Amino acid sequence: MDLRYWMGRATDAIQEWADAFGPYPAHASVLVDDDRFAEAFEEFTGRLSDNYPFFHPRYAGQMLKPPHPAAVVGYLTAMLINPNNHALDGGPATARMEREAVAQLAAMFGYDTHLGHLTTSGTIANLEALFVARELHPGQGIAYSSDAHYTHGRMCHVLGMKGHPVRTDDRGRMDLDALDDLLRTGEVGTVVLTTGTTGLGAVDPVHEALTLKERYGVRIHVDGAYGGFFTLLAGADGPEGLLPEPWRAIARCDSIVVDPHKHGLQPYGCGAVLFRDPGVGRFYLHDSPYTYFTSTELHLGEISLECSRAGASAAALWLTFRLLPPTPQGLGQVLAAGRRAALNWAELITASDVLRLYQHPELDIVTYFPAVRPATLSAIDAASARVLADGMTGPDPVFLSTLKADREAFTARHAGITADGQGARVLRSVLMKPESEHHVKQLHARVEELARTR
Repeated sequence: MDLRYWMGRATDAIQEWADAFGPYPAHASVLVDDDRFAEAFEEFTGRLSDNYPFFHPRYAGQMLKPPHPAAVVGYLTAMLINPNNHALDGGPATARMEREAVAQLAAMFGYDTHLGHLTTSGTIANLEALFVARELHPGQGIAYSSDAHYTHGRMCHVLGMKGHPVRTDDRGRMDLDALDDLLRTGEVGTVVLTTGTTGLGAVDPVHEALTLKERYGVRIHVDGAYGGFFTLLAGADGPEGLLPEPWRAIARCDSIVVDPHKHGLQPYGCGAVLFRDPGVGRFYLHDSPYTYFTSTELHLGEISLECSRAGASAAALWLTFRLLPPTPQGLGQVLAAGRRAALNWAELITASDVLRLYQHPELDIVTYFPAVRPATLSAIDAASARVLADGMTGPDPVFLSTLKADREAFTARHAGITADGQGARVLRSVLMKPESEHHVKQLHARVEELARTR
C-alpha cells in the first residue's frame, strides 16, 4: 500500500466533494503564503526528529507503534471534513461508521446485545464503565488488582468511590481468595478484571471470577485496554494460541474496555467502552437545546460522557476493519505474530547465560533481567538500568523499557535472589509490532551483548 499515493487521493476526493457546494475562497485572516509556511514546516519537522523510532523493530520498549496505513488514510480523509461524532448532525457518515465498528468489537467479545461507543482513550472508557458501576451500586466501591492500571484508582477518586486494590499471585493475576474475602464485607459493588496488565501482560482469571459474581451479586468490568484484542487468539492452533476460558467468559461480564489505538492499529486516541446491557443508557440521559435535532435516532452523544469526539477516529477504525477485520483470520494474524515473537524471545532468554526471564510471557510482553553475581536486588536494578541506558546510545541502538518489581513480587518468582532492597527494575519489551517476529534474534543478540559489558 503506497501511503503517499493514497494520501494524495484523500485530499483530491475531499476537494471534489467540497467543490460540489460552490466556490468558497478562504478568508484573508487565515491565509498564509508558502514561504512562511515552509519556514514553520522546516522547524516543525526538525522538532519531530526528536523521537524514538516507534515504527522500527529496534524499538521494543513501551506500548507504541505507528497506525496502519489504512488508518492514516482514513483519519486524514475524514479529518479534512472534521466531523464531530457527538451528534448525528455533526457527523452523519462517521457516526454510522462508529456504530458499525463498535458492533464488530461487540461481536468479537461475544456480546449478543450491547451499548457502546468510541472514546478518546482507555482512561475515559474506564471512567465511563466505573460511572455506570457507581450508578448501579451507589455507596459501594470498586475492586481491582494491585497490578491493574493506575487509572482505576484515579477514576475512583474522580467519581468519589472507594478503590480496593487486591493482591496478585506469582503470575501477576488477581488473587481470587483475597477477592472473596473482600467481597464478603459487602463494600464492593464492581470488580475490575484485567485481560493483559500493562506491566506484565498478565490475564486475570475471568472465568473463575464469574462464580464470585453470582455468589455476591457484583458487576464485573473487564479492562481489556491493552490485551482485549487477544481474544482473537483464544483456542487458536499453534504456540500463539491462548487458553480460551478467560476470553470466552468476557461475554458474560457486564462491560469491557478495549483500546484500538493499541492492538487495533489505530492512531491516538481511540478507545472503546461496551456494555452488555443497553439499558444502562438511561444513566447518560440528557438533552441539549441546540443538538440532537436532525434525527429521532439515538445520537452517540446521548450515550457518552464526552461531548465533542473526532469522527475521523471512527473513520480510521472502520476503514481498517474493512481490510483487517477483528477476526482470527484478520487482525488475529497481526496479534499472533507479536505473540510468537514474545515466545521465541523467551526461549532465547531461557537458554542465555547472561539473561534471565522475570516471568514467562502470557501475551506479547517479555520481562527479563541480567544474570548478575552476586544475585541481589540492588545489583539487578543497577544492571537493568545500565542496559537500558547503554542500549539507546551508539551505532547499534536498541530501545527497551523497565518495570519496577517490588521485593515480594520478585522473590515470589525467584526465591534465590537476595532481597537487599525494596525491589528492582527489570527490563521489559513490548513486541506489539508484527515485524518484531523477524527481528527477535537481532534484539536478543544486542541485549546479550549489552548485558555482558561490565
